[in-house]
Amino acid sequence: MTTRTLRRWFVVHKWTSLVCTLFLLIICVTGLPLLFSEQIWDTFVGDDDPPYEVLPPGTPKASLDVIVEKARALYPGQIITNVSPDDDEPAVLISMAPSWQALKDDESYPDRNSGHWIKFDARTAKVLEQSHPADAPKEPRTWTGIIMGTCNQLHTSLFAGLPGRLFLGLMGGVFVVSLISGTVLYGRFMKRLPFGSVRRDRASRLTWLDLHNLLGAATLIWATVVGFTGLVNELQTPLFGLWRVTDVRQILKPYANLPVPSQDHLSSVQAAFDTAAKATPGNEVTGLSFPGASFGSPVHYVLWTRGATPLRARLFTPVLIDARTGELTGAYPMPWYLRFLEISRPLHFGDYGGMPLRILWALLDIIVIGVLVSGLVLWAGKRKITADARLRALGYDLDDTDGVAALAEHA
Repeated sequence: MTTRTLRRWFVVHKWTSLVCTLFLLIICVTGLPLLFSEQIWDTFVGDDDPPYEVLPPGTPKASLDVIVEKARALYPGQIITNVSPDDDEPAVLISMAPSWQALKDDESYPDRNSGHWIKFDARTAKVLEQSHPADAPKEPRTWTGIIMGTCNQLHTSLFAGLPGRLFLGLMGGVFVVSLISGTVLYGRFMKRLPFGSVRRDRASRLTWLDLHNLLGAATLIWATVVGFTGLVNELQTPLFGLWRVTDVRQILKPYANLPVPSQDHLSSVQAAFDTAAKATPGNEVTGLSFPGASFGSPVHYVLWTRGATPLRARLFTPVLIDARTGELTGAYPMPWYLRFLEISRPLHFGDYGGMPLRILWALLDIIVIGVLVSGLVLWAGKRKITADARLRALGYDLDDTDGVAALAEHA
């Protein structure tokens, strides 16, 4: 490696690290509680649902048509927007609203929410819990909800919506570049030192430098994976938007100008679930949207199915079923870029290996925070020194491109 190349790598690493450090600290700190969000909610908020009725093993589930009709009876004149079986409990969530127009108006007024939901026991079709409808007073938010909501917004968008997501995605890319450049410098730096050396008998700055290098090398693969998958996840809005204006638009084009039929004359919801399951062997149906939903079809049930195994659980395949006749229109696997996005999510959040993997992710997150802090300390101590002087102070002999000399005494 020539001296000019070494200088360039040093400058790249310095500035890419400085540019993204503050935002990475925000992401790392807010990511810790989000890793254990379920446990935090269970501990500080708890579950106010009434206990499930004890039934004999193998009790069949109630027909979804029965549950849908009970929801309509509770709120006559309202529409059903979604039917969502629970993943972990024998429950079905029915989402409702005064009308599709009311939901569209909500998009213009983010502080207003016209929708509400009802939770049914999937076996007995009894109501377990329901949110307050739009015309009822809302329950005050808890401190847990405020804190977790703040962490989620900071972690995903910095409270800036799509521009914030894209900006954090850019910072993820800059972070990956800083890791690559740091690896190049570390390989050169450690040529004449045992791997992982932490020299405590020299200046304190050298100890900070060695700790920064060691922790960075130890978490290199994990940080690269999490940084890159974080970048990919921040692109979900434009990627799904691309899918909607290309594939989805072509699929729905023949139906775009048809009127939305009355929900009193739609085909069976239960039959739609059964048809979607047959159309996607090996998948499980996770939910159904009624005709008229945003980005849906005016005349189709849109059912979402996903793989039943851990490796395929993030791969979704939408199915269209004509809600007027109950006939299958087609199953449409997502394009490769959305499949790549969905596969990247468990790698970023560590949510495919249970609690042990979440704990490992948290420990690695804390170590990366240490790398970021130590990098700031190193920069603050030498911020007025030229690049060549800093390289020499850190042990690089710019006249000897084949190796690394001993660290200067004044470092």
